[in-house]
Amino acid sequence: MAGQNQLHATVSWAGDSSFIGRSGSGHAVVFDSNMDSGVAPTPMETLLMAAGACSSVDVVSILQKAKQQVTACRVVLSGERVDTVPRVFSKIHLHFEVTGFDVSEKHVERAVNLSAEKYCSVSIMLQQAMTVTHSFSVHTSEVAPAS
Repeated sequence: MAGQNQLHATVSWAGDSSFIGRSGSGHAVVFDSNMDSGVAPTPMETLLMAAGACSSVDVVSILQKAKQQVTACRVVLSGERVDTVPRVFSKIHLHFEVTGFDVSEKHVERAVNLSAEKYCSVSIMLQQAMTVTHSFSVHTSEVAPAS
């Protein structure tokens, strides 16, 4: 059994350009190396989404602990890749769109910065290899808060 310092996974070819990843915790993810096929995200798209998921978990958690009335959080990601093989990312940008009631921009800025600098393992690891930038916007929810 793996400890917290070790993660395990397998990836198996599923035919054509598709592969199935299975995490050590038993979850499956489909990958497709052919971006035009539309069957599943490519590994690079998945990496981009992993950065967004990891950071979003942090941002929402930090805002909830700060008693901010967040009703939605979405991160829009963009990644620039180099033109030569291997086509690695040279830049990744995460833009957080936080929606809620009386959500403080200072709290959102703090949450995004803490995620980027202290908590998000994926984003911090990627910063060792490329430029990773963050921005945010705060929006007022159109749905009334629960009483």
